[in-house]
Amino acid sequence: MMHNLLPFAGWLCLALAATLVQGSTENERKPYIVYMGEAPHHEPRISVMDKHHNLLLKAVGDENIARESKIYSYGKSINAFAARLLPDEAKRLSGVDGVISVFENTRRKLLTTRSWDFLGMHEKLKKRNAIAESNIIVGVLDTGIWPKSPSFNDKGYGPPPAKWKGKCDKGANFTGCNNKVIGARYYQLDNTYPIMEDPTPVDTDGHGTHTASTAAGIAVKDSSLYGIAKGTARGGVPSARIAMYKVCWISGCSDMDLLAAYDDAIHDGVDLISISIGGPPKEFFHDPIAIGAFHAMRKGILTSCAGGNEGPMLATVQNVAPWIMTVAASSIDRQFTSKIKLGDGTTTSGNGINTFSMKNKMYPFTNGAHATNLTGNYTDRNISACDYGALSQDRVKGKIVYCLGEAGQDYTIQLLGGAGTIMATDAPQDYYFLTLTPAATVVRSKDGDKLDRYINSTKKPQAVIYKSRTVKMNAPFVASFSSRGPQLLNRNILKPDIAAPGLNILAAYTNLRSITGEPSDKRYSAFNFMSGTSMACPHASAAAAYVKSMHPDWSPAAIKSALMTTATPMKIRDKFGELSSGSGQINPIRAIQAGLIYDIDDRSYISFLCKEGYNSTTIGLLIGGEQKLDCSSFKPARGTDGLNYPSMHVHLNSTESRIFAVFYRTVTHVAYGYSEFKAKVTSPKGLSITVIPNTLKFNRTHQKQSFKVLVKGGLMKNGTEILSATLEWSNKEHSVKSPILVYK
Repeated sequence: MMHNLLPFAGWLCLALAATLVQGSTENERKPYIVYMGEAPHHEPRISVMDKHHNLLLKAVGDENIARESKIYSYGKSINAFAARLLPDEAKRLSGVDGVISVFENTRRKLLTTRSWDFLGMHEKLKKRNAIAESNIIVGVLDTGIWPKSPSFNDKGYGPPPAKWKGKCDKGANFTGCNNKVIGARYYQLDNTYPIMEDPTPVDTDGHGTHTASTAAGIAVKDSSLYGIAKGTARGGVPSARIAMYKVCWISGCSDMDLLAAYDDAIHDGVDLISISIGGPPKEFFHDPIAIGAFHAMRKGILTSCAGGNEGPMLATVQNVAPWIMTVAASSIDRQFTSKIKLGDGTTTSGNGINTFSMKNKMYPFTNGAHATNLTGNYTDRNISACDYGALSQDRVKGKIVYCLGEAGQDYTIQLLGGAGTIMATDAPQDYYFLTLTPAATVVRSKDGDKLDRYINSTKKPQAVIYKSRTVKMNAPFVASFSSRGPQLLNRNILKPDIAAPGLNILAAYTNLRSITGEPSDKRYSAFNFMSGTSMACPHASAAAAYVKSMHPDWSPAAIKSALMTTATPMKIRDKFGELSSGSGQINPIRAIQAGLIYDIDDRSYISFLCKEGYNSTTIGLLIGGEQKLDCSSFKPARGTDGLNYPSMHVHLNSTESRIFAVFYRTVTHVAYGYSEFKAKVTSPKGLSITVIPNTLKFNRTHQKQSFKVLVKGGLMKNGTEILSATLEWSNKEHSVKSPILVYK
């Protein structure tokens, strides 16, 4: 999520802690995770823990130090342990037979009504299987949950599904679980940073409550933020159950906690896992999210992940393992504007979410240049941008202040007793921050310069900012902040996979934090707006849960394929095309009637890993069990990407490379009776695409047919980075689309 800044005191403590850690010597122990693959199926957990201790003892060489260094043993689905190690001990363990990887614990960050209507899933949608949906358990790894939210009322719910093995931890301000929120755990394995929060599954941040309700909150009528965007807030699968795993605190989301939550969630019986958390991409088996998702996939559980908020720069996408559904953030068809009226009667408007209704008809209006603090030396401050310390309280108090840029100036204006803030950016912004004063953001060249001229040419300039209102806009498009591909770990797998609404999403919120997160803010609300791929991820998770409720026998890859091949193309495309949006925006209603799916089982993923260079020892440990398997035990992966993926991607290694790729694909027929699908290719000039065969005939459900796609072309022209094409298999009832993208 795109979050407001931490309160200063908390930030200072964290900065000091980080400095202490960074200043540590090679003789200081740091937390590491020792990953050993699949947990033994027929071995008691106590036996697994003993083996972990013995491994650690061999590396450390001292019984007491080994016991003190041990932090945690994973062992339900994932064979691993966490311990405080010296660098040479970590290196020693990484060379031990049976160990796949040893990696230092890091901290990751969070990536943060109308959206479901926009996606076609209306409140009274008839195409639902309510009984199957109520047996779906969505596991959410996040900041905890506020169970008192009206979105989690369990009226009318029966007991948790019989498969549920989870539990409900106790803690401060946590009122317990119910038949809607059936599980809530918290994890605090890493004490490298000072723990400034109570050990509790309750949500003191708001992020976890927001994502959980977006996925599976019940319908709550007349929901809004102080009257803005009033309507019915609900999740995509409102009958489903929620299991919350709190892994994120003020200091971030620890790798050790993430892996522990995954280990529990798989064992507890969740059907899907939703993770709105990210960090720089790591090699798969040094990444707890990729590791957890792999073991979840082997148990039939799909993981949906936020793709990152580092856009619009290329090669910033996160959570890129092919067994993960990686989600970009797109828009819905509404934005929020606030009218600004000047003392001379002229009006303009700015974007933003302004919950305030100003009491007076007009307020004195000034700008940074006219409100300068003349008593201090602030030559390093930008006066026009209203930098902290640059303005005089006497010249700001009671006035609306116009400031260049958008960098939290409302905080400064509030401290100085200002009445409101108008900020100016160089280009329109698609996401909004909640502010501490009445506020709006204008585009400088369009409206900002007019405001400046009015202030400079008027003896007593005045203005007023009105409360925000909802305005329709063209959609969907990919949010500016959403991370773009290409991903660099597996260059021929296109990421992100898909896009879902993540811009200015209204959903449930905690009662333990103000709507801006600032202690000085006295506004609290049961619902709040947030933006980020954090918000897109639970939309995709819920869409996957909806498909699963209709097709409980489908694999994680089948569900992902159905969502990708039926996605809606972006109405407004940016210059990076599918590197921004993947296959397009989710269309859950179409996904349940996909026609054809590109399925991938765990053996196919193993073949892919063998093609990627993982050794036979690693493969055997990943699979687990008594049978000794290596790469020779699996059918070799073929083609440019080596995987039966729903999209096709060619990443050229240099500007001098000619285009050539071959993709081998197998589709499974999931419609009924006889069907015939014909291939249609849409491609740009300079790209030749051949599909062999170009007709597929099916006589029964679940029948499989294979084909190959040849992609050829010369050198890409200077200035051309992307060539985008589409393969569509269609008949009268179905359209199954795959993007084909060439990137230089």
